[in-house]
Amino acid sequence: MTARPLPVLTVGFDLDMTLIDSRPGIRACYLALSERTGVYVDADLAVTRLGPPLAEELVNWFPAEQVPAVADLYREMYPEHAVAATPAMAGAREAIEAVRAAGGRTMVVTAKYEPNAKLHLAHLGIEPDVVVGDLWAEQKAEALREYGAQVYVGDHTGDVRGAHAANALSVALTTGPCDHTELTAAGADVVLPDLHAFPAWLESYAGTRRG
Repeated sequence: MTARPLPVLTVGFDLDMTLIDSRPGIRACYLALSERTGVYVDADLAVTRLGPPLAEELVNWFPAEQVPAVADLYREMYPEHAVAATPAMAGAREAIEAVRAAGGRTMVVTAKYEPNAKLHLAHLGIEPDVVVGDLWAEQKAEALREYGAQVYVGDHTGDVRGAHAANALSVALTTGPCDHTELTAAGADVVLPDLHAFPAWLESYAGTRRG
């Protein structure tokens, strides 16, 4: 009997604090937003809790009824203030290339507004096969299932929940706001210190997948 071929290896990545260090750019955008609106935003505090949707941060600084309009303003200002200021995380390009070298495809699934996510990736020359924005935590499973991702790499406990909701392996990084203990407690299948460790892990995983 002929063995069925394995599905194409598909690896999803989060964006903020996984592939890009968005703290400098987001900080700059919050400062500009504060100047524009006249409302104080502690930008240094805000960038310590990246991951959840924008509205969850804005509600700390603006009345709830103003948050949708302020979020629209922030997203409008974002390309000018945040994109050029944001570097790639160490090992990001190498992680994407490692998936390709293994014959796989890559996708980015992020809570960030999708047009701005694409601007970051284009600016940094990082070219995943698929980019899906505006999804957080368990919502990320929608895109991961659609494209058949077997692995999802992220830095937040919400990313762990998203991976599990899609029946994907959760690879968690300690490069964001959640430490090893939090990620492990959330159920991460693998915890790595950064993306530099990812290619070696992927090589091992691809080997076990082939049997």
